[in-house]
Amino acid sequence: MGFKTQYDIEVDFEVPKKIPWYYAPFFAAFWLILYVAVVVTQINHLPNALNHKDEIDHPDAFIAERAEMQLINLSRIGPKVVGSEANEVTAVNFLRQQIEEVKAQASDYFQFEVDVQLATGSYVHWSMVNMYQSIQNVVVKMSAKDSTSENYLLINSHYDSVPGSPGAGDAGSMIVVMLEVMRVIAKSNGPLKHPIVFLFNGAEENPLQASHAFITQHKWANNCKALINLDAAGSGGREVLFQSGPEHPWLMRYYRKVPHPFATSMGEEIFQAGIIPSDTDFRIFRDYGGVPGFDMAYIFNGYVYHTEYDRVNIISKRSLQNTGDNVVVLAKGVANAPEMDNPEDHAEGHVIFYDFLGWFMVFYTQTIGIVINVVVCVIALLAIAVSLFFMHARSGLPMKGVLMRYLTIFAIQIVSLALAAGLTALVAVFMDGVGRPLTWFSETWMLIGLYFCPMFFGMGILPAYYLEKTKKDKLSLGFRIQLFMHSHCLFLIILTIVLTSIGLRSSFMCMMAVLFDIAALIINLITKWHRRAYWFAIAAMICQILPFLYYTSIAHATYFTMIPMAGRSGSGSNPDLLIAGIAIFMALLFAGFIIPLFFFFRKTRTIIGSFLAITILFIIIAVTPAGFPYKAKTATQRYSLIHVQRTLHNSDGSVRLHESGIYVYPQDRNRDSADEYIKAIGEKHKVSEYCDAEMFCGMPLYNHRWHKARERSFWIPTEEDPNLPGPRPTLTLTNSYKLDSDETKRFEFNLQGPDHMTIFICLKGDAKIFNWSFNDTMLREQWEQPYFIYFSYGKDESRALDFSVDVEKASGSFEMPSLEIGIGGHWIHQKIVRTPKYQQFVESFPEYSSVNDWIATYESWYF
Repeated sequence: MGFKTQYDIEVDFEVPKKIPWYYAPFFAAFWLILYVAVVVTQINHLPNALNHKDEIDHPDAFIAERAEMQLINLSRIGPKVVGSEANEVTAVNFLRQQIEEVKAQASDYFQFEVDVQLATGSYVHWSMVNMYQSIQNVVVKMSAKDSTSENYLLINSHYDSVPGSPGAGDAGSMIVVMLEVMRVIAKSNGPLKHPIVFLFNGAEENPLQASHAFITQHKWANNCKALINLDAAGSGGREVLFQSGPEHPWLMRYYRKVPHPFATSMGEEIFQAGIIPSDTDFRIFRDYGGVPGFDMAYIFNGYVYHTEYDRVNIISKRSLQNTGDNVVVLAKGVANAPEMDNPEDHAEGHVIFYDFLGWFMVFYTQTIGIVINVVVCVIALLAIAVSLFFMHARSGLPMKGVLMRYLTIFAIQIVSLALAAGLTALVAVFMDGVGRPLTWFSETWMLIGLYFCPMFFGMGILPAYYLEKTKKDKLSLGFRIQLFMHSHCLFLIILTIVLTSIGLRSSFMCMMAVLFDIAALIINLITKWHRRAYWFAIAAMICQILPFLYYTSIAHATYFTMIPMAGRSGSGSNPDLLIAGIAIFMALLFAGFIIPLFFFFRKTRTIIGSFLAITILFIIIAVTPAGFPYKAKTATQRYSLIHVQRTLHNSDGSVRLHESGIYVYPQDRNRDSADEYIKAIGEKHKVSEYCDAEMFCGMPLYNHRWHKARERSFWIPTEEDPNLPGPRPTLTLTNSYKLDSDETKRFEFNLQGPDHMTIFICLKGDAKIFNWSFNDTMLREQWEQPYFIYFSYGKDESRALDFSVDVEKASGSFEMPSLEIGIGGHWIHQKIVRTPKYQQFVESFPEYSSVNDWIATYESWYF
């Protein structure tokens, strides 16, 4: 009895007085200032750029000024589209000249081999056969003169660009980084144990054709054992390492040595899940060559990506310096790595990797990650159990009473998290429902009020009510607040175990939250601060600083990557839900242990309620003109337009439809915002209205993305025929004859037309294709028809494409048409002369729009 009386006295002594409510804003401001002062500053930090004059003191350094001058000259060429003179002649000559200058400056230690690859091939990419002819790569092998190694490091980036864009960021910036890295290494005296192959890729935007040509056909391809792939989904800033391996953790030992690390394997899982509407050559090298390596890209300022505003003036020299410093160290490290002697001996499974604010790198294998996750979760459960025991001992309550309170509070916490997530998602649905998606597109500060504040409110309001209703509980306020933190920790333990069990490497994010919370708990238990509410809170707050900095830095980088992408991800889904989902996940990690600390202030419910008030205020702002999402040149609304002439033939060869029109492909959620401009030129129809009657809607769909977006794209019939920049495609049936039996027949065709064409094939009746001259994947895997073939050629050596289709009919009769073929011709880089009304339509789009347009034809026949 004396023991209990002693503890009762101590409990009475520990009952805290709540802190005055007016200190709560200072507590909130502390975290906001921490984010702005450390996270925003550090994530935007770039090294000082070196100029030509600095080369005297830094002879082995990457010189950003030289790279910038090369980028200016490369950008002056203009858009470099496959098939254009700019891409196939001017850009190639530029690269060969720069390579010769590097060779002239090189030390006697090195030797060079230069090859301009001209390649033809095909493969299946997503939902189409991707077929190329006469595309080019400029390839350089740099090696030590005495090198006998047959294992090479491959460094790749692309110099081609999308139509209408000079491509300074994507990926001219990486091309000049490669040239300067080559120069820096070439001027040195080694060592270079393994040769480096620099692949200046001439057809990435096509998509990914030149990398496929290299890795499947080039004489050096089989020797390439590791890869550094450089690309851009933005323009400047820090390049992020978002894919590594696969299954080669040793690579990260060399990335760890770079001076400016910025990497996360969570980005790898997001990218590979298809959430990001892009792809890189890394996929081709991995899938077709089995080459492990690094995939690095610029991600900031993605607003200008694939637009006419992707210009050299918005890429800072400091960005080039940041990337150049990293690639020089990485290239030297991997090219001299002993693991390169036999990389397969070092394949140990997937790797988990991440940096902390660019200060240092952490990496370990997925197997070790599973062990770490399990150990941390077990220790956390034990620490929570010890804490509950001490609460029982200190309060005099029976253990059952403490456990019942914990279970009750855990239930409240789960409901609170569900409420928080539900409110946040509700805001996203509401904003889309009232026709105001993307209000944060150019004003990113809107995210705090729209999506983080409802999370904070939902996470705190029910616990605040519970603590108010139980203020006379025998368990002190400090212990009850600890129970809420233990409940959130238990939730994260469960989440960590679930994510780990399904193989997600990103489960380390949840594990880290558990780790730092338990670190605070163990400190409190050892020091006995858990008995004293405010000492406990101080320890908890201090231990949350590092995870807060990490999680908010990841949130910052994720948002500044994903927000611009929302402007080109199509209109099929609500982008606010994605943005809300990021807020939900990140708030669960960094706010779950901070929100309970607000419960130490007086007027807790009012404080928590203020987050809801902020949300309502931001919703009001968002639905006013202040929430307009776009800005001219810096955050534009994207449209792709095609002025099309289409002709559809009957089985007897007669024309059943001949019309012209404008194909409108809106690239973001506000797909109806162009209606007022459309009314001035014609009547809008959904492209999907034509899809049931015609193969692939009877439209010259440019690639698989356009086909996926047909429900949200428009067709506007017009009276004006487009001014074709060249002869329309011609498809000629050169021969047809029966094969081994009466049931089989071969059709041979010759196709001529512009350097970008699409071929659509569909069967009629009981006919089926059992062979053709295209890539056979679709037939071998029995894909459903109709079939989509994307065809392009680069250097204009032979415009003609000869192909054959072998058809089988069970009936054996070929008197009725068996085959429908449609040809789309696209003039995507040629100089076009718009017709008057079409010109007026294009010019009617507001200044904040980015319009990319070209001319196309579509024609179909039965055979």
